[in-house]
Amino acid sequence: MTESPAHRRRERERAERRQLIVDSARELAEAEGWDAVTTRRLADTIEYSQPVLYSHFANRTAIVDAVAVEGCAELADTLRSASAGVTDRAGHAAAVAQAYLDFAEQHPAVYDAVFVLASDLPFGTPDVPPALLDAFGQLRDAFAPDEPQPDADVLTEVVWSALHGLVVLERSGRLRPGQRDARLPRLLALLETAR
Repeated sequence: MTESPAHRRRERERAERRQLIVDSARELAEAEGWDAVTTRRLADTIEYSQPVLYSHFANRTAIVDAVAVEGCAELADTLRSASAGVTDRAGHAAAVAQAYLDFAEQHPAVYDAVFVLASDLPFGTPDVPPALLDAFGQLRDAFAPDEPQPDADVLTEVVWSALHGLVVLERSGRLRPGQRDARLPRLLALLETAR
């Protein structure tokens, strides 16, 4: 049975409204932090009622998760672009690691949605959304390209954890500012030793 033009229009409008909610949440979080993103505030921002918001998302966490999935897709693209044309293994790892740190610095609210805030997304399970899997795959290709499974995933998780630690500790002022440029090369040297 063919869908009517009216049905297609309603579905298109619904998808546009959903994207408006996600975009507005992201913009509000980037401007004022995630504490400012409430369903009431979002409803006012997008000029729809809260029930309309809830017809798209079960709760605030679901909205944050939608931002996280989009953010992971952007992160994967960023990492892929950073390593395009880099042929040596060490250069690939360095380009991806720097791109990861830059992404976190340039998009702090999105980074928090993906890696810091509470989430209902299934990380590390067979049900992981493709965007999350793609971002992790970009990290694995950079940090553990020659490792057999499951060692490749474990090594990737360890390096990813170190990068995440650098992001969070630096952001919170826990690391010495004068050593910023020395940290990533040291981490990458440890990675080369581990391979």
